[in-house]
Amino acid sequence: MRFLKSLSFLALVGLVSTANAGLADGAAKFVGNITTGGQVRSDFGTYWNQITAENECKWASIQGGGRGTFNWSGCDAAYNKAKENGWHFKFHALVWGSQYPNWLNGLDSAATYQAIEEWFDAVAERYPDLEMIDVVNEAIRGSYNTQGDYQNQYHSCYTTKPEYNNEGKVQCANSTNKIMQALGGDGGQYNFITKAFKMARERWKNAILIYNDYNTIQWSREDGIKLIQTIKNNGAPVDAYGLQAHDLQKIGGGANGTGGGGSCYELENVKKALEQIWDGTKLPIFISEYDIASNDDTDQENCYKQQIAYFMENEHVAGITIWGYVYGKTWTSGGNSGIIKDNNGTITDRPAMTWLKQYLSTHTGVNTTGLATGITVEPVEQEPFKGSPFQITGTGRIEAEDFDIPGIGAGNNSYNDSESENKGESTYRKGTGVDIKDLANGGHVIGWNATGDWLEYTINVVEAGEYTLYAAVSGEGGRMSFSLDGGQIGEIIDVSKDDTVNNDEEEIDDDALYGDFYKVKTNVTLPAGKHILRMTVVQEWFDLDYFNFVKGANAPDNAPIGSEDVESIAGNLRMAPNTAGEFEVIDIHGARLGRVNAMSASQAIETIKASNMVKSSGIYFIRSKATGKIQSLRIAK
Repeated sequence: MRFLKSLSFLALVGLVSTANAGLADGAAKFVGNITTGGQVRSDFGTYWNQITAENECKWASIQGGGRGTFNWSGCDAAYNKAKENGWHFKFHALVWGSQYPNWLNGLDSAATYQAIEEWFDAVAERYPDLEMIDVVNEAIRGSYNTQGDYQNQYHSCYTTKPEYNNEGKVQCANSTNKIMQALGGDGGQYNFITKAFKMARERWKNAILIYNDYNTIQWSREDGIKLIQTIKNNGAPVDAYGLQAHDLQKIGGGANGTGGGGSCYELENVKKALEQIWDGTKLPIFISEYDIASNDDTDQENCYKQQIAYFMENEHVAGITIWGYVYGKTWTSGGNSGIIKDNNGTITDRPAMTWLKQYLSTHTGVNTTGLATGITVEPVEQEPFKGSPFQITGTGRIEAEDFDIPGIGAGNNSYNDSESENKGESTYRKGTGVDIKDLANGGHVIGWNATGDWLEYTINVVEAGEYTLYAAVSGEGGRMSFSLDGGQIGEIIDVSKDDTVNNDEEEIDDDALYGDFYKVKTNVTLPAGKHILRMTVVQEWFDLDYFNFVKGANAPDNAPIGSEDVESIAGNLRMAPNTAGEFEVIDIHGARLGRVNAMSASQAIETIKASNMVKSSGIYFIRSKATGKIQSLRIAK
C-alpha cells in the first residue's frame, strides 16, 4: 500500500514543476544540487531543477542562537528561489543526531520533546507546503568499534555515550542530547524514528517524507533495509528512502572526501545493491547526496558515466541530488568533488560536467515511482465501491470492508493503512493492503487496526437531522472516531464492552481476533446530500465489522449483530478471484488510452501488449476499477 500511495496520492500531481529548469528539463526525474557556501548561485538554474540547502535548513543553523530565536535567512533563500523558478525543494533535515542546537544538550527527555515539537511547529508554520522532507537523517544502528565488536551505535549522535566511526575515532564525546529518548527511545525497533515520521505527517499531509542515510549502498546496506522494514512495520508514514551515495568510490580512491584518484565502485555491484534495496524496502529511492571526490578528471568522469546513467535508467530512482558542483567549494578534501571551476567568473567545465550536459540532453531516463518531474496524471475522485453512494435513510448498514475505490491525486485516497501486508490474508479487496479477515459465515471484518489508520466511504444522506451511529466491534480497548468531509461528527468512541448497547442481542464470535462482536454508539448530526464519511482509528487495536445510522438521537438499533448475509455478497459489485474486472490504461502523461476487461492485472497486461491500444514504447499504468490499485508496465514496440 505504501508504494501504491506514492503513485496515487503523493506526487503524481505534487512534484510537477511550474517552470522546468536545468539540464534535466523534461526528464523523467529531477537532477538537482545544493547551495554553495550558504548561497544560491546565479547560475544554479542553468544546471539544476531541484535544490537542497546544504546546511541552512538544519536545526542548528536556524535555532542555534538560542531557544525561541530563529534565523530563517539561509533556508528562506533556497526555498524562495525554488518557488520563484519552479525548482523542486527538499527540506534537509528535521531530526539529526548532529548539527542540532547546543542548548539542547543537558535537557531532560520531557524538555527535549517539547523543544522538538516547537521546532517541528516552527518549520510547519514557516513552510506549510513543503514538497520533500528529510525527516530523520543518519540513524542506522550498526557501526563497529576498533575491536570489531557490534556496539549498536548510530550513524550520528543519538546517544550520550562516546561512539566510534569507521576509522575507530571517538565521536559524539560532547553530545549529551536526549533526542532519541524524547521521541520514545529505540527498544530495538527504532521507535524514535517512527515517532518523528508520525509527527511530520501530522504537520505535512502531502509532503514526501524521506529517511536519509550514508554508506547505504556499499557498507550499511542491510542495516538500512532493516531500518526501513522496521519503521514501516511500526506504522511510520515513510514515503521514500534517501541514499546519500557518498560511498561510490573504492576505499583509497576518494571515498568520504579524502581526495586522490582511485576508481569507481563496480557498476554491477551498484546495480545489485539498488536491486536489493528496492526488493527489501519497496520504497521509491532518492540518490540524495551524490559526489565523486577526485582530482583526476578522467576518474571522476568515468564514475559519472557509469553511475549517473544507471540512476537515470533505474525505474525506482525518483531523483538525483549532486552534493555540490563548484570545485574548491564542496565538503570534500579541497572541494575536489566539484564539476565546474569558477576562476573569478570564468567558468570551466570539468569532463564530468561536459558529459552530464551531453547525456541529459539526449536521455530522459525511466521512472515508475510517480515521484518525478514531468509525470502528471489528471486527478480522479475516489468512487463508491458498490458503484453508488451508501444511502443513509435511517436503516441499513455499511460493511467496513466496502470502503471507496481510491482515486488519483492528493486528497483522493480512500484509506490509510500502516503497512502494505494484508494480515488477514483475505482475497477480498486484494491489493489494497487493508487488513481484512474472512469470517466463517462468508462475511468479512477489518482487523489489526493500528493507530492512524482510516477508511472512507461515499454516502448520501437522504434526510438531514439527528442520527445514532452504531458500530459493530470486538476488542477490549481501542478508540475510533468519525468525520464528515473532514469535520468530526459525534464523540470519540471507546471500544469497550462497558459501553455495549443492546446487550441482549446476538453476539458473533466467528473466529474473530478479539472475541465476540458488540455494538457501541455515538449521536451525530448529518446534513443532507453527498458526503465523504471517514472512520479513523484513534487508538489501536480492535476489529470492525460494520456501522449504521439510525434516525434520531439515542435511537435504538434492534437489528441483530450478525455479519452481512452471504446472499447480499453475491449481488454486490465485488470482484471475486474468478470474476472479470475492468482496468484503465493510462500513459505516463496521465492520458487515458482505454479500458480492458481481464481476470487479473497480469492478464490485463498481456491483453494490452497483444493489442494496438498502445502505439509506442514506454512506461504505462493500469488501474483496477475494483481495488484502485495502480501497476506499471513496460511496452516495447
